[in-house]
Order: sequence, then structure tokens, then C-alpha cells
Amino acid sequence: MLEADAISVRLAGREVLRDVSLTLVPGEFTVIVGPNGAGKTTLLRALVGDLPPSAGGVRFDGTRLDDWHGRDLARRRAVLSQSQHLAFPFTVHEVIALGLRAGNTGAKNAGAGLIAGVLARVDLVGYEARFYQQLSGGEQQRVQLARVLCQLGPPVLDGAANWLYLDEPTASLDIRHQFQILDLARQHVTAGGGGLAILHDLNLAADYADRLIVVSGGRLAADGPPADVLTGALIEDVFGVDASRVLRA
Repeated sequence: MLEADAISVRLAGREVLRDVSLTLVPGEFTVIVGPNGAGKTTLLRALVGDLPPSAGGVRFDGTRLDDWHGRDLARRRAVLSQSQHLAFPFTVHEVIALGLRAGNTGAKNAGAGLIAGVLARVDLVGYEARFYQQLSGGEQQRVQLARVLCQLGPPVLDGAANWLYLDEPTASLDIRHQFQILDLARQHVTAGGGGLAILHDLNLAADYADRLIVVSGGRLAADGPPADVLTGALIEDVFGVDASRVLRA
């Protein structure tokens, strides 16, 4: 379980997230949506412990994030960020192996077999020896997802749910691979893991989310099932567009 208790975040002297409280549970795929600059990534970074709140606190499985050892936390949750920059000429195999070293002991023991398996899951069979910098943006994104999956291991390990966090995972992907990535996230959650993603495409969010959180102006504007949240009034108020131009019929 992931709990945020009245968290606020200030950056460069400006409050970008204000008094946000929520509880996320395994087995439920939660998607955060909202306009640019609304505070979506700030909220995700606070929830995973990358950005300490200026007020309030976050608990993971009942323990404050500040009290978790970094290595233990890395074995229970993995984060796919918006962008990943590598300064050295790593091969695809080497990039994914970074996830093995960071993650669950059970995953480490699988070694090369696990790497080959996750490459198949992200449609990159045979890419092990290719250099990461020579891949397209979409291919790099899928390599990073493979790394995250290797770090995380199974959705549930020793009775504890592992959590997958995705920050705009479909941004550089064609439509087929957008579906593929979100299918993998859905499979993880269906098997008992925790899942949280930020998406810009409201139709994809509506299709895949069990729970939709709308962030606007650093606050939660709505929270609930997509069918209840994505009303014409909310879309016009938060995004400033007519819902008929956004959602599929």
C-alpha cells in the first residue's frame, strides 16, 4: 500500500503541489492525467521518494519512505522516468543488467535468461549487443522498460507486492508499442502488483486505468473510475477543450 498524507512540494520557492492525500493499493492500476505543468511528475517523484515533500509525508507498506533503506526500496519498486540519458556507450544487455543489480535477489539468479525474456516482452529480441545510443527514441524507451522489469522481478514476491511506476511511458512510441507497454503494466497489476502511470492520452487512460487521478494547478481535481471522472465538464474545466474533440465516441 502507498499512502500520501497531505503532501505539498515547493520548487524554486513556488508551491507546485498542494495538500495532496491519497491511498494506492496493489491490484489496481492508477493513472494520473492533467495538463502540462499541473504537477503530475512532481506528485510521482514525491510518491517514489525522489523528491521530499515540504509538508506531509508518504508511507510505503506502513513505513515512511524516509525510513526505508534505498536498496530495500529498489527491490520493491521500480521507476520508468520520462527521459534516460546515458553518457557511455552501453550495450542493450548492459543497460538491462543495471536493473538486475538493483533489484530482487530472485531476479538476479535468472541472469541472461531473464534479460532475453524481457527483451521478448518489449519486442526487442536480438538487440542485446546493439549500442543503446544507436537506437531510436522508442527503442530506447522499451530498453528502459526492460531494465525496470528486470529490477522489479515478479509482481508479488514472498507475499509482498512490487510496484511499477511509469512517467509518460508511451510518449515516444508508435501506437502498437503504446498498447504493448500498457498491456505489460496491466498484466503486472492483474497478477497482484502495484501500478501507477502518468499518461497524456485520455483515451488510453480511460481504456487501461482502474482509477483515474486528475491533477490541475498542483491539486487533485478528481479521483475515481474513468467513467465517473472523465465528464465533459471536467475536461473543459481542466484541459480547456470540448470533450467531443478528445474522447472516442
